[in-house]
Amino acid sequence: IIESVGEGVTDVAPGNHVLPVFTGECKECPHCKSAESNMCDLLRINTDRGVMIGDGKSRFSINGKPIYHFVGTSTFSEYTVMHVGCVAKINPEAPLDKVCVLSCGISTGLGASINVAKPPKGSTVAIFGLGAVGLAAAEGARIAGASRIIGVDLNPSRFEEAKKFGCTEFVNPKDHNKPVQEVLADMTNGGVDRSVECTGNINAMIQAFECVHDVWLGCRCAGGCATQGCRVQDSPNELPEREDPEGNLLWQLQATHWPAQCGGAVYEEVEKFITHSVPFSEINKAFDLMAKGGGH
Repeated sequence: IIESVGEGVTDVAPGNHVLPVFTGECKECPHCKSAESNMCDLLRINTDRGVMIGDGKSRFSINGKPIYHFVGTSTFSEYTVMHVGCVAKINPEAPLDKVCVLSCGISTGLGASINVAKPPKGSTVAIFGLGAVGLAAAEGARIAGASRIIGVDLNPSRFEEAKKFGCTEFVNPKDHNKPVQEVLADMTNGGVDRSVECTGNINAMIQAFECVHDVWLGCRCAGGCATQGCRVQDSPNELPEREDPEGNLLWQLQATHWPAQCGGAVYEEVEKFITHSVPFSEINKAFDLMAKGGGH
């Protein structure tokens, strides 16, 4: 909830309900004005900046020493300060403890499927990683009309839950003695039409690239953040070595644009993405649940 705004801020006002978004939008740069990208020149993800863009200073401190901002949001605090381009105004009637999950996981996965992969009706889609982002990607593929949605994950406990989000089949790479991309190719007569990678694991990115049909070369989309400095080296004839200039993203994350009026059916739909609610004082428990695959 906006407490106060700085000079010149007109998009939001005190009392407005908003969602923080770490892939912010200045609305003026070529990326923001294009329908092809949401990687704003000014507010794109930057894990190294740690300060406000306007004056290069932090707004947090303890005992006189600065505490730096995290990806432009710093949401693990009771109060935070962020650029106006990193908040999206929402319907004040929407319950904040539910719509908060739209800030990242759901919008990233759903947007990766619907806005980037764009699976045609009746197509086959592979989803690598069945956490919150992967489940949202499966939901996007289902909405788009894909007929086969194959979930790939090392944790078999996630498979039953993933059925609620559209997954029709499941593959655990540990169950096979050959690369999972070959397993998927065998299952789909040469490869899937679309693949969406939602783990951030560099090997999964390569597998997601190679599992797509090699004749009509369907779309490969990465919705996961690779670790800093990662490089991809795939088959020399297919994917040249590449590294993001900032060293922390290999592909653009494509989020959906949620309207200011979102509420009603939208926040009722997001409830199925929430498996646990824990108080802030038990935040480490929440991380443990995520790491074990028991929570979204």
